[in-house]
Amino acid sequence: MIDTLTTTTGEQRLATRMARGAEFLGAEMAIMAGAMSWVSERHLVSAMSNAGGFGVIACGAMTPELLDTEIAATKAMTQRPFGVNLITMHPQLFDLIAVCGRHQVGHVVLAGGLPPKGALEAIKETGAKVVCFAPALSLAKKLIRSGVDALVIEGMEAGGHIGPVSTSVLAQEMLPEIATQVPVFVAGGIGRGEAIAAYLDMGAAGVQLGTRFVCATESIAHPNFKKAFIRASARDAVASVQIDPRLPVIPVRALKNAGGELFTAKQREVAQSLDEGKVAMMEAQLQIEHYWAGALRRAVIDGDVEHGSVMAGQSVGMVTKEEPIADILAQLMTEAAAALVARAA
Repeated sequence: MIDTLTTTTGEQRLATRMARGAEFLGAEMAIMAGAMSWVSERHLVSAMSNAGGFGVIACGAMTPELLDTEIAATKAMTQRPFGVNLITMHPQLFDLIAVCGRHQVGHVVLAGGLPPKGALEAIKETGAKVVCFAPALSLAKKLIRSGVDALVIEGMEAGGHIGPVSTSVLAQEMLPEIATQVPVFVAGGIGRGEAIAAYLDMGAAGVQLGTRFVCATESIAHPNFKKAFIRASARDAVASVQIDPRLPVIPVRALKNAGGELFTAKQREVAQSLDEGKVAMMEAQLQIEHYWAGALRRAVIDGDVEHGSVMAGQSVGMVTKEEPIADILAQLMTEAAAALVARAA
């Protein structure tokens, strides 16, 4: 009886702390699935939303036509809300926004830098809420003034493109300043419910996890890709190195393999093209991004986990098996509820 009462109390406290974020997302839980290129497609996104979380399609380098198809396919698999993540440097960003608008997507997440002029307005005109990544407090305040509806603060423990500051430091610095103004979702290195509870207690409206969901049964990631995650420890997820300071290369966290050396070679090739005047800086950056998209596909879809890019966050050590996404969410919620009870004792 006591255990049941304790569990109920924990669940109630968790529901109270998640209420703002869950309401914003239109989901049962204030847990977003981070958008991962090639992984966050119709199957994982719909499964996440159907399980009570909030799935997000990773548009990445998709054309407007491909995104249109992906959104339509996702809508056929879930009646629940989901979002679309768009890269701000995409050359057809405004066409992608229009596609989201036609499908009445409720939340558009902008990643990869400051939104270009007119992007926020274009999204809001469709009736969607705008969520942006804020890697620093000054940028967060600027985005809030610009009219964003919510923010994601993501630390360097995350997989994929990362900033230079850890999640715990960003949360301490930013949540006291901005959490009352807009819903803030904390991301990067979260693998268990205890961490979710901690960030909620600090004022976060919710959290975003990516790495933890890669090995969900519903994920279309290649069996080799999933095995690499299950075998890996936190120290295997390392950040890429920038070899030329002129190249605006955002570091990427992935599992150590030969693909890292291939990326170094690609940077040298692009730097040489810059030196020879063959490409402009924007084109150089797009070449790097297209390289990552191809390298990631090689690993996620083709299963070449040695030469492809196995993007993973440092929470990868907490991924120990393949299991349904509903079970992963249930475990996270149970852990978070128990942590809230333990703290109040």
